[in-house]
Amino acid sequence: MSGSTLACRSCESSALREVLSFGEMPLADRLLTQEMLAQPEPHYPLTVMFCEHCSLMQIAETVPPEVLFCEDYPYYSSFSPALLKHSRENALELIESRSLNESSLVVELASNDGYLLKNFVERGVPVLGIDPAEGPAKVAQDAGIDTLCTFFDSRLARRLREEGRSADVIMGNNVLAHVANLNGFVEGIGILLEDDGVGVIEVPYVVDLIDHCEFDTIYHEHLCYFSVTALTKLFERHNLHLNDVKRLSIHGGSLRLFVEHRANPSVTLRSLLDEEAQAGVAEYRYYQDFAERVGRVGDELRGLLEELKRGGNSIAAYGAAAKGATLINHVDIGRDLVDFVVDRNVHKHDKYMPGKHLPIHPCERLLEAQPDYVLLLAWNFAGEIMQQQAAYIEKGGQFIVPVPIPRIVARTTETLA
Repeated sequence: MSGSTLACRSCESSALREVLSFGEMPLADRLLTQEMLAQPEPHYPLTVMFCEHCSLMQIAETVPPEVLFCEDYPYYSSFSPALLKHSRENALELIESRSLNESSLVVELASNDGYLLKNFVERGVPVLGIDPAEGPAKVAQDAGIDTLCTFFDSRLARRLREEGRSADVIMGNNVLAHVANLNGFVEGIGILLEDDGVGVIEVPYVVDLIDHCEFDTIYHEHLCYFSVTALTKLFERHNLHLNDVKRLSIHGGSLRLFVEHRANPSVTLRSLLDEEAQAGVAEYRYYQDFAERVGRVGDELRGLLEELKRGGNSIAAYGAAAKGATLINHVDIGRDLVDFVVDRNVHKHDKYMPGKHLPIHPCERLLEAQPDYVLLLAWNFAGEIMQQQAAYIEKGGQFIVPVPIPRIVARTTETLA
């Protein structure tokens, strides 16, 4: 069962207004086995709301986290070279800037398979990973990375402090948006963080999502979509301060947040807050035409695929990602338009996409079948994917990038932004 919130996930205000409704949608990361295809597939409403009190964009529904993250969770961060490079650079920069050593402790929330923490371990910095997904957590443990397979909240933070463990650095990449108990999670960060420690947290940026019409970033795991304005209010409620922020291109546009116990706002932070105020990010009108633009992009993409199929072309897709599940189900892309999906993650092979049940194969299938076009469901890693698939392109294959405007891309040198 899922539940709909009548109050803001951050400030608990009832001043929520609807931005966009997707209707009933399957769970984006619930890949199906052959046996599961014959069983009823759970669908849940997916409705985007905006809080007029604290400016947080969020979804109304909450699917229990135990359903979303614990049972056969298929996402393993280590299968993306671009993400590994991004994470390593972040870790090495923190080791240098914070003078981390064998007396320090780095804690990562939603540590997945240890893809980030291993960089600290290599440099002799003690770490602790916390992740509720059994598969990725076991991979990390087997690699010698101290990992607790559980959810993080204020109670766990207190337990760790009582055990004498407090964090010089708390990291959390793409987890804050996944948390049902948002205030309990942030409270826990404040409890576990040393007085002079820093929280380094990455979140998708709602401004990029809205401006670039990245509607496929919306699914049941992503409960919240953050602006700097909304984040500042959230952290201050728990006596924490967002002091600095860095804009990143990864995942279609993200923010790296630097959170501390004492207020020391940077020029960059103040500038971004000013930009958001001038753009009206804290006002409902900024989000009002989003639903209309989503509909337009969906119509254009389906129209393009139908035109290509009428011309006798074969089409596959790349990336059995959660965002891909939102896209194919919202745009109604089934086996009539796309033959199969490929993905590098071996844990996804021989399974089926949620809702539309497109089969998932290894990437080698592209060269074997040589489809005329490949729809890039994982468009946030477009450059990396197209470089990996140079042989497919050399044989005449072309890619379709769905957002912000559906378009055909034939070469890695073409602009993908």
